Amino acid sequence: MCGIAGWVDFERDLTRESATAWAMTRTMSCRGPDAEGLWSDRHAALGHRRLAVIDLAGSAQPMTAQDGEGATLVCLTFCGEIYNYRELREELSALGHHFRTAGDTEVVLRAYLQWNEGIAERLNGMFAFAVWDTRSEELLLVRDRMGVKPLFYMPTEHGVLFGSEPKAILANPLAPRTVGADGLCEILDMVKTPEAAVFSGMYEVRPGQVVRVGRRGLAKRTYWKLEAREHTDDLDTTIATVRELLEDIVTRQMISDVPLCVLLSGGLDSSTVTALAARSRAARGADAVRSFSVDFAQADERFLPDAVRGMRDAPFVRDVVAHVGSEHTEVVLDSDQLTDPVLRAAVLRAVDQPPAFWGDMWPSLYLLFQAVKRHSTVALSGEAADELFGGYRWFRNPGAVHADTFPWLTSGSARYFGGLALLDKGFLEKLDIPGYRQDRYHEALGELPVLPGESPDDRLMRKVGYLNLTRFVGTLLDRKDRMSMAVGLEVRVPFCDHRLVEYVFNTPWAMKSFDGREKSLLRAASADLLPASVTERVKSPYPATQDPAYERALRTRLAEVVSNTDSPVLPLLDPARVRRIMDRPMGDVSRPYDRGSLEMALWLDAWLTEYDVSLDL
Repeated sequence: MCGIAGWVDFERDLTRESATAWAMTRTMSCRGPDAEGLWSDRHAALGHRRLAVIDLAGSAQPMTAQDGEGATLVCLTFCGEIYNYRELREELSALGHHFRTAGDTEVVLRAYLQWNEGIAERLNGMFAFAVWDTRSEELLLVRDRMGVKPLFYMPTEHGVLFGSEPKAILANPLAPRTVGADGLCEILDMVKTPEAAVFSGMYEVRPGQVVRVGRRGLAKRTYWKLEAREHTDDLDTTIATVRELLEDIVTRQMISDVPLCVLLSGGLDSSTVTALAARSRAARGADAVRSFSVDFAQADERFLPDAVRGMRDAPFVRDVVAHVGSEHTEVVLDSDQLTDPVLRAAVLRAVDQPPAFWGDMWPSLYLLFQAVKRHSTVALSGEAADELFGGYRWFRNPGAVHADTFPWLTSGSARYFGGLALLDKGFLEKLDIPGYRQDRYHEALGELPVLPGESPDDRLMRKVGYLNLTRFVGTLLDRKDRMSMAVGLEVRVPFCDHRLVEYVFNTPWAMKSFDGREKSLLRAASADLLPASVTERVKSPYPATQDPAYERALRTRLAEVVSNTDSPVLPLLDPARVRRIMDRPMGDVSRPYDRGSLEMALWLDAWLTEYDVSLDL
């Protein structure tokens, strides 16, 4: 796992621009704390920061391949893990390729030499990489199918800038720090639009997409997308297939030359991954799998059930640990840590935009990953199971399912993603967030795969699944990636394996909910692995602090912001609304989503200050 950056310019000699290329690369130092490298020729500079996971002594990057005369043919800078690299290595060796290293990076390099951009379809993994081909003077940018690893780019007058995160691009003087109305809508609304980036002129390589840049311009190709296919397996076969896929996926994703662990919440998703990882290690005669969970100080006394969190995670975590025999560590956080200015500044730098939704979950996840990193370099996580198997309540809410918008932004769910209450009405009218949302929604509907002869109900639920797998899941994957890589931790997501995604996406809703509950297929496929308490547990999201001190700290900080006439967020706020929220009694601490407007105002102010953003409205 690593961070990549680069610059292509057909009118400059980039061998003379090493200072700028190094500056771009070193913005990725948190993603790759173990090593760094830069390769350049006349029109291309590729940078790399390494987090060593496989082939620790070899696989330095950027990695090049030469011809018989020693001239460079191609150069690769690669981020991610290829889980089928051993099979590909055997295939490429049979085709005459020779390998100098033992890792997956050289497999990607040789695979490009063999199949050019057809390499993308052959890879199983999470990845984002760039290849500069000196023979054609073309750059290839490739991103994995589900968008687990990020990759941004910004076309310039004579080429392109790219990087794992926006900060790599913004380190180049050619990149303006301008944000327009569309970028602000992406920040302020819970919509993750494929290819869109917050900064004007910047884009994100779409999941499952290849971007080729040459002298004639830029071209894009989709090598993978969700397709509608007929599901012919009966229920028993479907359950068995899901289990077989998960066993293979988890086993593949445990390949590592550094300590590996699992993130355990006590929910169905992470518990399934933990149990499968424990079985895989036992089958190889290895030590018990290591697991980590998070909780808050004094949670026993403070916890109050609410609409989505009926019980604490801790009892279920303990049940799983006892059942599978994992070596467990509970990371306990204090609310004072969550409001620490140094921590919040680190979170902002990791994200490059206001991390407004889910409030305290960003800093708490950062602290969790920081604690995990002290023991492990790689972790397995349960992200994407809810989007894939139908875990969220909006999958079963008729109003959300039939709504003419994203189902998570309907009554009953939208409150969790609200944060606009303190913003100026005129500012919001200028942005027209509702109009932007509708445009993005109908854009998504235009992509929706259709299966001829499918019933109206199945087509409707296919739509809900598609929206979750192509829009909502991206926000969670981004949060996971930025918070983990900010501390040099690699987090793998078994439920994002494209084979599992393709299979379950095309399974009829009647099978996904055959027992009348959420995630029926996953529960049935993992029932023998888990304690009954977990298989019967109702879906509960990532924990949030219920300490009143957290909201008090947010209010105190907002008072400081609004008292400073130089605060850049002031023109975006409604003073009357700010006074009302500052004067009202403390809210119900069992409803952390009520803090959204405080979080939004504070993150916006910090972002506008730190990044010196120019708003173009």
